[in-house]
Amino acid sequence: MVLKESLLRIRKSAPSVRRSLLRLVKRPEFGALTGAVVLFVFFSIVSDVFLQPSSFVTVLYGSSIIGIMAVGVTLLMIGGEVDLSAGVAVTASALTSALISTHYSINVWVGVVMGLMFALLVGFVNGILFVKTKLPSFIVTLSTFLMLTGANLALTRIIAGSVSSPSVAGLPGYASAQAVFASTIHIGSVNVSVTVFMWIALVIIGNWVLRHTHVGNWIFASGGDVRAARASGVPVDKVKIGLFMGVAFCAWLAAMHTLFAFNVIQSGEGIGNEFLYIIAAIIGGTLMTGGYGSVIGAAIGAFIFGMANKGIVYAGWEPDWFKFFLGAVLLLAVLVNLYVRKQSEKRS
Repeated sequence: MVLKESLLRIRKSAPSVRRSLLRLVKRPEFGALTGAVVLFVFFSIVSDVFLQPSSFVTVLYGSSIIGIMAVGVTLLMIGGEVDLSAGVAVTASALTSALISTHYSINVWVGVVMGLMFALLVGFVNGILFVKTKLPSFIVTLSTFLMLTGANLALTRIIAGSVSSPSVAGLPGYASAQAVFASTIHIGSVNVSVTVFMWIALVIIGNWVLRHTHVGNWIFASGGDVRAARASGVPVDKVKIGLFMGVAFCAWLAAMHTLFAFNVIQSGEGIGNEFLYIIAAIIGGTLMTGGYGSVIGAAIGAFIFGMANKGIVYAGWEPDWFKFFLGAVLLLAVLVNLYVRKQSEKRS
């Protein structure tokens, strides 16, 4: 009798379990999570040092550098746009802070604030140009990318006399700024970079905004169907400008870490990094067409990047294979997400 009642309870709960699994499969980050688990197991088997605490912390650090930017880029992509200037904007913001601080020999916190203002200005200009000209964001930000690339090199040569900024070490306020942006936190037997905690905080905030606020609904609506969004009262233009500025804020955070972790900024850095941020977003289930995606998925995508980047080294393979491996992971993630979405739509 007890066995019969248990079987009946299982049968009654089966539909709800099936619905829960179906909802999980439909989530944008499901494909990325599956890929991350497979990759984690794979490198754990082929590398003897991958699971060592120090090695795993290094993986997290590499993931956080991409992940910080991936949060802003993902929100922008869900909103239907793309920013090709994101990589060089990081360098430009860092150079602004470094050159102002060293040229005038002032407190580095003044340079930090100026770097933030410059980054937000770049994001605002990108947004305004996009809204006013109606040009594709691809074209607008490609233009910004080229202008910032040239300006980074030219202005650094003019002000500093070389292609790199002078060192900010030793300037007033340097120690406190380094503690905020480039310190490590001792946990157990390892030192974890503060960027890991910045990344986690941004993911939590970004996911909350996207899933639990009106702004999140506006972002999805703006990326899904602009005409319908406008008709329902969504301030599409303000949302898009805000998203470009969100990318700029993330660029400033990444820039400050780079500046105070290495003290010197090379003016040619950052070119090509924008594709890494976009790749993390796409691996995480965000669509290039907008209206669909996940900040958590992008975080998993950044973690996959970190595992692939460091896992290849730990396995003793040639680092030259990294880009090939990353491209294969990107293609596989997109195909898995596409298949899962089609299957879930058939069953729903």
